[in-house]
Amino acid sequence: MKLAMGGDEPKPAASVDCGWGRLIFAQTFDDPAALVDVLRKEAPERRDIVFYVRDPHVLLARAPQEIFLDPSHTFRLDLATYRSSRRQPRGFFVRRLSSEADARAVNRIYAARGMVPVRPDFFWSNRDNRAITYFVAEDEASGEIIGTVTGIDHGRAFADPEQGASLWCLAVDPQARHPGIGEMLVRRLAEHFSARGAAYMDLSVLHDNEQAIALYDKLGFRRVPVFAVKRKNPINEKLFARPLDEYDTLNPYARLIVDEAHRRGVHVEITDAEGGFFRLSHGGRSVHCRESLSELTSAVAMSICDDKAVTRRVVGNAGLAVPEQIVAGDDAALKAFLKKHGRVVVKPARGEQGRGVAVGLDTFEDTQRAIAAAREICDRVLVEACFEGEDLRLVVIDFRLVAAAVRRPPCIVGDGRRKVKGLIASQSRRRAAATGGESRIPVDAETERCLAAAGFTLDSIPGKGEEIVVRKTANLHTGGSIHDVTGVVHHRLVEAAIKAARAIDIPVVGIDFMVKSPSEPDYVFIEANERPGLANHEPQPTAERFLDLLFPLSGHRAATLALGRP
Repeated sequence: MKLAMGGDEPKPAASVDCGWGRLIFAQTFDDPAALVDVLRKEAPERRDIVFYVRDPHVLLARAPQEIFLDPSHTFRLDLATYRSSRRQPRGFFVRRLSSEADARAVNRIYAARGMVPVRPDFFWSNRDNRAITYFVAEDEASGEIIGTVTGIDHGRAFADPEQGASLWCLAVDPQARHPGIGEMLVRRLAEHFSARGAAYMDLSVLHDNEQAIALYDKLGFRRVPVFAVKRKNPINEKLFARPLDEYDTLNPYARLIVDEAHRRGVHVEITDAEGGFFRLSHGGRSVHCRESLSELTSAVAMSICDDKAVTRRVVGNAGLAVPEQIVAGDDAALKAFLKKHGRVVVKPARGEQGRGVAVGLDTFEDTQRAIAAAREICDRVLVEACFEGEDLRLVVIDFRLVAAAVRRPPCIVGDGRRKVKGLIASQSRRRAAATGGESRIPVDAETERCLAAAGFTLDSIPGKGEEIVVRKTANLHTGGSIHDVTGVVHHRLVEAAIKAARAIDIPVVGIDFMVKSPSEPDYVFIEANERPGLANHEPQPTAERFLDLLFPLSGHRAATLALGRP
């Protein structure tokens, strides 16, 4: 902190280092010029915020080319009239951040939400800081950190005569399956500050964040006429620069790459927003892309990935473990195959995003129905031996592993009140909100089959805390969730994925394995995706490595080479 000393008088020129940048309290500065000077000292890769600006036009006039008015609203919760909720968290609990492992998990959530990361040791070194409070939400079953919030006590930060407090960095893991995590974190922080004797709790939220604003309205927050000012830097560019035409039409996978290109100074031309097409240009080189598929991927490699039977033969010839497979069409052969393997997977030979895929079929009748559904996607349908385990996606760029993630099928948790179909609808809405509309749980014959196998129907009312897997496939587009395991993935799995990429001769690919565990060497190859979604793999630098492949001399690499560093 940068704080003056002495008595209980408000301390001038007050700021709090929050790790992602400094929170600068404008009301403690007498001169707008001094505020501008402080902002000019913003550290690289950080986002300072000047908060409680009451006359933003005066401040902006001092440096209109360097600073801008943040397009956010300020909301205030009067803690004297705030009333706690009787509702208790279900499936998770809220506690203080207590370890460096917690800090790493918080950074993972920040990355998933496009927020500025914080050094994990910063959280730990500030655990006894009386002005900063960190809360996390922990999943009761898995022990994973699934949400976080930061609070600043103004009285302890700069002897605020108004005894205020503020909320920052509220973030929920986009893969979290429990409802109400954000609300419980806000309530816990409000109760914490109320117990300390704070008069109010403020927060800043982007004007178009309708979901968050609806939550704050529900909790009793009201708008107050104070503003925030920030520096014009690459992190804030989307807030002050004119957006690309049709940028909002791009899906999250294309936007992730376009944002990284902008950050590096690579020129972007959106050629077909709805289809996810854009052209990147830098240093005389131009590359046309569709999300992570670029001109660097050959038509031959694409055609290998397009046909799952061909992919299996190519990687099998390269020495990878592949499941036994037949083409559907001969009932006698199908019955014999089912008898031999017990459980099978049905998939269209061509298709993407998990459409038409059914997993864990163990009867001839269910298999026939799945084959009929798959034929609506592709006339040729494959039947494979089913390998029990977890669905592992390995993203390989330039024949190097960039990210590894376990993909888990959609699961609902009963509350003892709602029917299965209502729980699915709620979970589907949460998945859609977390992924920009990319992930939803379809309610179809495959969903009903999975429910029936577990002894449920759409009208069943599961008991409180009862977990039900509603689809066997773990594809993101059908409601699945992604969980990073890059740090623990077994080296033999990495070697196999790279060998598959080299066999196909494809520079960017998502290799899918079924594994007993990502930390064990056993696997079976499932398929290769020539256009893997690079989003949702935080904190791994998927977009950065994609731009490194296309433009090796852009971004940090160019700077390090120019400075003569290795």
